[in-house]
Amino acid sequence: MLEWIVGLVAKNAVGLLVKSIVNEDFFKDITKEYAKDFLKNRLQKVATMLQQDKMQKAVAKALREFLQLIEDELNLRKLADEDINIFAEPLKQFIHHKSVQEILAKGFDIDCDEIDYQSLESIWDYLYLPTLPAKFNWQLVADRYLRKCQQILSETEDLRELLNTRNLKAIEKYTQATVGIIPDFDLRKYQEAIRECYVNLKLDSLDTSGYAYNELRLWQIFTPPNVREIHQVLPQVYELPKEHLRRLQANHQLESAAIIPEEIELYKRAYLEQPMRSVLEIINQPETYKYIVILGDPGSGKSTLLQYLALDWVEKTLDKIGKPGFDVPAIPLLIELRAYIRNYNDGHCKNFLEFFHQSPGAISHLNQHQLQAQLKAGNALVMFDGLDEVFDTGQRDDIITAIHCFSNDYPKVQVIVTSRIIGYKPQRLRDAQFRHFMLQDLNNEQIQDFINRWHNLTFTFAADKQRRKQRFQKSIKTSKAIAELAANPLLLTMMAILNRNQELPRDRAKLYKKASELLLYKWDVERALMNERYMPATIDYQDKQAMLRQVAYYMQTSNQEVAGNLMTARNLEQIFTTYLKSIEVSNARDKAKVLIHQLRTRNFMLCYLGADYYAFVHRTFLEYFCAWEFVWKFKETQTLSLEQLKLEVFGKYWQDETWHEVLRLIAGMIDAKFVGIIIDFLMNQNGAGKKFINLFLAAKCLAEVKNRAVIASTANHLLEQLQTIAQYNLLYYYEYLFPGEAAKLVGEIKTQAVAAIAATWKDDLKINYWLKERATVNDNSQLRCTAIRELARNFQDDADIIGFLKERAIGDENCHVRSVSLQELAGNFSHDPDTIGFLQHRATVDEDVNVCRIALEELAQNFTSPLIALDCQNAAIDLN
Repeated sequence: MLEWIVGLVAKNAVGLLVKSIVNEDFFKDITKEYAKDFLKNRLQKVATMLQQDKMQKAVAKALREFLQLIEDELNLRKLADEDINIFAEPLKQFIHHKSVQEILAKGFDIDCDEIDYQSLESIWDYLYLPTLPAKFNWQLVADRYLRKCQQILSETEDLRELLNTRNLKAIEKYTQATVGIIPDFDLRKYQEAIRECYVNLKLDSLDTSGYAYNELRLWQIFTPPNVREIHQVLPQVYELPKEHLRRLQANHQLESAAIIPEEIELYKRAYLEQPMRSVLEIINQPETYKYIVILGDPGSGKSTLLQYLALDWVEKTLDKIGKPGFDVPAIPLLIELRAYIRNYNDGHCKNFLEFFHQSPGAISHLNQHQLQAQLKAGNALVMFDGLDEVFDTGQRDDIITAIHCFSNDYPKVQVIVTSRIIGYKPQRLRDAQFRHFMLQDLNNEQIQDFINRWHNLTFTFAADKQRRKQRFQKSIKTSKAIAELAANPLLLTMMAILNRNQELPRDRAKLYKKASELLLYKWDVERALMNERYMPATIDYQDKQAMLRQVAYYMQTSNQEVAGNLMTARNLEQIFTTYLKSIEVSNARDKAKVLIHQLRTRNFMLCYLGADYYAFVHRTFLEYFCAWEFVWKFKETQTLSLEQLKLEVFGKYWQDETWHEVLRLIAGMIDAKFVGIIIDFLMNQNGAGKKFINLFLAAKCLAEVKNRAVIASTANHLLEQLQTIAQYNLLYYYEYLFPGEAAKLVGEIKTQAVAAIAATWKDDLKINYWLKERATVNDNSQLRCTAIRELARNFQDDADIIGFLKERAIGDENCHVRSVSLQELAGNFSHDPDTIGFLQHRATVDEDVNVCRIALEELAQNFTSPLIALDCQNAAIDLN
């Protein structure tokens, strides 16, 4: 240990925390490391005058002061010595971080007038270091550290002249500030700031392959979502369990409206009857839609939408600002409310204008006096992003009040607010004339548009591009579960990334596993919960998967919670804590809380539902992790026998359709021979009184088996039973069980049997023939329609299928069967060059006016030619 480092402690009053760090060899090593870079490129002239030891001493003094300032802040929060000392290892990790070195180095920079405390705070959070006490003041630490650096400079004779130059600059800047505070209103600079901040899609956290998407621009890939307007209640909120609704109301996180169930159904129906429109169509009518709230689920694209609007302004104004005759369109002011509230709490701003004027959280500063003039003139689009990310409910109410006042102060300005659904209370902004819109899932056309643009922009070679695009499209088309995930923009992007590096599996379990690995990688808890020296066990994504398996299992099976996708923070913390203890992680409960905090603020796997409750962000992940937990016990730990799996899992839950996806996933994750035993078990259950749900579940489980040859006899037996249901009269049985409803019920069962056969044996040529027979000779028109639908959707590679659909569209005596044939032809074979002509012909010659109308609707929906649209419009007028 160098003597002068010992002197730093001996001659100066330092706390126990600082003493413990400074007295270690670590401090000597980090001081040397800092000294190499601390003054580099900043004090180059001075560097030639100072000896290496003087540089190192200056650095050591600065680091000691920085550490002491942090200890002082901890002491102000009245922490006990033992509580303060737990920050020793985290502080060592913190000051060792390269970005922290670069920030602290600016304390000796002649042009530095403030230390970026906000970045220091962000890095602390990014490293997932222990939570600092409430009201810990990073800004105060940074300001005092900068003054300490100035003092160190002033005490060094060789640096005094440099310091005087710095003081002259500071005086000059202060004089300017008193005359007109930061007078710049540079829109060109503002353009650059928007582009730097938002132009590139930030995919690093989604793609762990190392592939660079630096040239992938957000405005090139953005797919504008559709919205529906909400006039009364938020329909999605009232789909939550009633018990949780009451909890949300009791915690003042949901407006307590005495709405009876019948009214809720009316409101839902009224909402669904609202037309779906592009969100850009709404926003681009500022006179009609001046005040807007955009609501959406996690990953639905709320923030991306606002960033796109800001970038769109940049594209429209690029190289035009300041030119004669060019009127600058409404200036986009995007305020990320999480950043705003942090700056507000730290005293950087008192209102939204001051935020843009001087806060470090703003992407660029604009003079508030000139900005106010633009706002008064209505030449701005003001966007408040992430109301839900203001976690404190009192502060969230204050923000809503501030937004309301802002809209009153600047009535000519269009204002957009975004929020997640849960926790949002619409009434106050609705009273302020804000109109509410719900983001909708991406439809097939939007998904296809995204896929086209994604592959055009991310692949160089045409053959490679086409091959990967086709396999991505096929995966979405052939898997209902994958198609459901693809409706969410974030998950669609994630799947596009996965598809780049490997074939996107039709096997859902593999896709979910890959997705969870990718999403959980974002947690990066290895760095979050201390380094290797401090923590005996590393938490990796496999550990996170294990914890989520247990969470999902608890949610799905526990009778103590509200049934379904819901769990209290207390139980979530208990599961995490127990698991962390099992892998010998110290301070397991504290680290479990850190994990939950990260889940709430960063992760896409779980979401916060308010009232201290959490849920999986998509039920698909709940079902997958629950299934995996059963399979883990069956295969890995062998704590679940085959007999138990058969009786206590499938035997217990086969009658509950909310369990069917879990049971199907289990079937896809275990050996075929075990699935055969389970299918035999399901077939032996008495399912007649349950509408043969046992056989339909058995078919779904069989569809998950890749090698059916192992259980061929079981599969054939199941097919025979399903064909029996589809072909024979069951009316006599159900007339006794369900008098008055028997005919309808039997029709539904037969239809379901045909659909199950088609989906499960879609590669079997004999089933193709069997379905064509059902579609042709069966005397039940409903069954014929089902057979036609299943043929069109499951046997598209059949060379005769198009001709068969055309024949049914002409020859069937039932108008409904003919209509279904036209719909399936248009929906599944629009690429065939003869489809348009056939539909146009049937729209004019079919004897039933409703069939003609269906043909026109399919033409308009599946073919985008303006000429076809005009023809359809004229024909529709003639029909009416």
